[in-house]
Amino acid sequence: MEDKNPPTKPRVVCCIGDIHGYITKLQNLWSNLESCIDPSDFSTALIIFLGDYCDRGPDTPKVLNFLISLPLKYPKQTHVYLCGNHEFAFGAFLGVLPSPNDGSEFKETWKEYEMNEEREGWYKGEGFENMHLQGRRRAGNHTKGIECKGSIYDAAPTFESYGVPHGSADLMKAVPDEHKKFLADLVWIHEEDDVCIKNEEGIKSCKLIAVHAGLEKNKVVEEQIKTLKAKDTRISKVEPLSGRKNVWEIPQELSKTPTIVVSGHHGKFHIEGLRLVIDEGGGLEDNPVAAVVLPSMKVVRDTDRLVK
Repeated sequence: MEDKNPPTKPRVVCCIGDIHGYITKLQNLWSNLESCIDPSDFSTALIIFLGDYCDRGPDTPKVLNFLISLPLKYPKQTHVYLCGNHEFAFGAFLGVLPSPNDGSEFKETWKEYEMNEEREGWYKGEGFENMHLQGRRRAGNHTKGIECKGSIYDAAPTFESYGVPHGSADLMKAVPDEHKKFLADLVWIHEEDDVCIKNEEGIKSCKLIAVHAGLEKNKVVEEQIKTLKAKDTRISKVEPLSGRKNVWEIPQELSKTPTIVVSGHHGKFHIEGLRLVIDEGGGLEDNPVAAVVLPSMKVVRDTDRLVK
């Protein structure tokens, strides 16, 4: 007797790590994903970019153009563009972050870290008077005791890729409106209710949470998600976008419902259970950009030599 409700094939989900201005790596990785995933599956895949598209590498405008072009080229795919800490700071400098929801001014975000202003050489040029802290840090001149490409964000290559020197207010005019809109529209977190992952027990259906750095382990998850969805710019430093040790583990409360937590940010490739950290490149020129494909857990890199 024919099964009237045959099992549906799990949707393919591609989680792509930090790109950091390397257009050739992105193009090669995309080509490799297209080569190793069944065409019908790839054409309808959920593609999650984990943030940090700019800085360190030389071609930020080309990377943004590539990302912006995907929905037209692959109309059946779903594309999720997460905000990384680098895009947060980029958007802060350009003035495209949403205003604080309590009516306060961005200069209120300076207070918590003002003891670092001189050491980090915060930006004091045109428009700084009411700029979010991270915008001022991004365009600053941080050179003491650490090797930086122009600031604590290694932002000089991005300024230069738009044809202006690091720290120049001219960047605000040089970045096209299409790129500003892309940065303004980035989501800080993404949730999916039914994502399959392959493990030793077979195929398992899970909830998925994608966020650039991770979720803080000692804060209520629901409150974190609410804050991230609201894009709360009153916060000086958004830990789920920029934290390290405090966002590495999956919060204990998520163990009640199997939940994949996928991030980039950490400069390493690490898979442990349902915690996926996909940032093998770390923005370094000689490192590959990596992606993980679900449910198969196949790892794909820009450096793979695949035969179509």
